[in-house]
Amino acid sequence: MSMTLEDTAALAGAIRGEIGKAIVGQEDVVEHMLIALIARGHVLLEGPPGTAKTFLAQCFAAATGLGYGRIQFTPDLLPGDILGSNLFNFQTSEFTLTRGPIFCELLLADEINRTPPKTQAALLEAMQERRVTLDGEGHDLSSNFMVVATQNPIENQGVYPLPEAQLDRFAFKLLVDYPSTEEERKIVARFGMATGAPKPADYGIAQVAGASKISAAQEAVKSVTLADDIIGYTVALVRATRESPDLASGASPRAAVLMANAARARAALQGRDYVIPDDVKALATGILRHRLILSPAAEIEGKQVEDLVAGLIEETEAPR
Repeated sequence: MSMTLEDTAALAGAIRGEIGKAIVGQEDVVEHMLIALIARGHVLLEGPPGTAKTFLAQCFAAATGLGYGRIQFTPDLLPGDILGSNLFNFQTSEFTLTRGPIFCELLLADEINRTPPKTQAALLEAMQERRVTLDGEGHDLSSNFMVVATQNPIENQGVYPLPEAQLDRFAFKLLVDYPSTEEERKIVARFGMATGAPKPADYGIAQVAGASKISAAQEAVKSVTLADDIIGYTVALVRATRESPDLASGASPRAAVLMANAARARAALQGRDYVIPDDVKALATGILRHRLILSPAAEIEGKQVEDLVAGLIEETEAPR
């Protein structure tokens, strides 16, 4: 099936509406997740326990119609628990592939920083190439495969910081903070009378997309124009992170490519066939915050990566 940019924007609106039946607030997080889906990227959600990160992923899967899988990451989790393994069948005298939970479309990697780096690394090939290798044989994953990982803040006990190579595979790192007073009142009013863990079906969330529509929307993004001045602005912004004295490590060219792809997806979700500087500005923090490392002096001074990114956006001249 084919889809226009107007159809893509309408589809995104329908998904937002379904998720809004259950999720209070978090509009910016949902928007970034939609952009990641259309740009074929992955998302890392960070926030304290109890802020509905897992439930948000469940509602997102229900509304988009993506096949949902979940892995609860623990310190004793092994790579084979994620990928699967070839088990010997004594009846047939042959090895049989037992697929792990990674063989799905939307994978919720819950509390990904609760497991050691060796197990975290089991996701690298899947996130980069959408395939896994078991005993030397490659197995393709869905073309719509998307990882939504959650993690508690690093200052909590019993966590393993994600390696830079792992972090770089996520298009966005999004902060899921505590709700405002009014939003929290709505949350208690909506969920306070229920018992047990909430489920998307309990709130009437219906599937409004599906694999074919999502693929068509991803195809429609190809018609979005990325002008030379926008390319120059994106590159200048990313290169500025490597020149900042407050940053020990800046962003890579992969970050610039992801920023351009995500900006095109954002334009498509708004029904535009061209990218504007505001698309890049709106996505820069989510794309850069997990790719930048503060210098020791900046850490001592208590500077925040988000503030530095905002400063670089202010300093980098945008096309008119």
